[in-house]
Amino acid sequence: MSNNHLPTIAIGSLGGTISMTQAHGQDGIIPTLSASELISSIPGVSQFATVQASALNQVASIHLKRSDLLAALDWAEQQVAAGAAGVILSQGTDTLEESAFLLDLLWVHEEPLILMGAMRGATAVAADGPANLLNAIQVAASNNSRGRGVLVVMNEQIHYARWVQKKHSLSLAAFVSDVGPAGTIVEGRALYFSAPPKRMTFARPAATTKTVLLWLNHLDEHTELLSQQDILDPLGEKFDGIIFAGVGAGHVSTLTAQWIAKWAKLKAVIICTGTGSGSTSFATYGYPGGEIDLQNHGAIMGGFLSPKKARLLLWIILENGLNPKVAVRDYLGSMIY
Repeated sequence: MSNNHLPTIAIGSLGGTISMTQAHGQDGIIPTLSASELISSIPGVSQFATVQASALNQVASIHLKRSDLLAALDWAEQQVAAGAAGVILSQGTDTLEESAFLLDLLWVHEEPLILMGAMRGATAVAADGPANLLNAIQVAASNNSRGRGVLVVMNEQIHYARWVQKKHSLSLAAFVSDVGPAGTIVEGRALYFSAPPKRMTFARPAATTKTVLLWLNHLDEHTELLSQQDILDPLGEKFDGIIFAGVGAGHVSTLTAQWIAKWAKLKAVIICTGTGSGSTSFATYGYPGGEIDLQNHGAIMGGFLSPKKARLLLWIILENGLNPKVAVRDYLGSMIY
C-alpha cells in the first residue's frame, strides 16, 4: 500500500513514565523524551499510518491540571480539523483514567482519541511503552474505532474511558474495566467485542472556576472532627460540590450523613461506592447514612461512577450551569442499556 493511502495519526506527548529516563546526576527517572523520540523507538510504524508528533508537555501525570487537558483537547481537535483520522495522547498512568474520562465527556468527534502510557520507564528492561504506542497507533488508524469516544490502550487491551481504572501500582496489567475490556489488538488489528456504546457529551467549559471536593469514608470516622461545626461549616463553603466515596454500596456514618443533609441543601452532593467496582444501591438500605436516607436529604447516588470520575463529571456539569440531579441521572442512563 502506498503511504499516500495511509491514515494520518497525530500524537501529542504530555510526559509520564513512557517518556522517562534517568538524567545524568539525577536520582530516579524523570520525563525527558519527546513524542518524536518515542515514535523513533517503534519499528514498522510506517506500514500502519503517517504519524505526526508534537510535544505538548513534559511532566508526571500528577502534575497535570484540568487546564492542561483542555489545552490538549484544543490541540486534538485542531488535528482532526486538519485531517487526522485519529489522535493519541501519551501521558503518565497515575491519572490516566481521570484524563481519559474528562476528555471523553468533551470529545464530540467520530475520530478516536486514544490515551496511553507505560508502566515501565523508557530505559527499563522490557519497557512496555513502544508496544503500547504501536498498539495505540493501530487502534487510532482503525475504522472500527470510530464513534467510540475516548479509548485507553494499554497492555494489548482497549478500554472505554468511562469504565477503565488503574487497579495495580506496578503491574503491566494495571488497567482493567469493571465490565471487561472494550476490545483487544490481534496481529495489528483493533477488534471490539460490541458495537459502539451510547455516549453523552458536554460543552467545553469556558473556565475552571468550580471546585469539587472528594471525601473518602471509612470505619470509625473522625467523630471529634465531624462534631466541630466551626471547622466543617467553612470547609463546606469552599466547595461548589462534594463527592463522597462511601463504604459498600454508598454508605456513610451517622455524623457524616448529618453533614450531607446540611450540605445537600446548598450544593450538589454525590455518593459513590469506594469499593472500586460495582454500582451504588438506590433503594435497599434505610438506616441513617444508607442510600435511602441520603437521597431523602437531597444527595445523588453515583451508580457505576467511580468517585474520581464522579468528581470530574460534576465539575463539568457545574461549569456548564446544568442541573446536577438531571445531568447525573442522564449520564448514568447512558452507561447502561
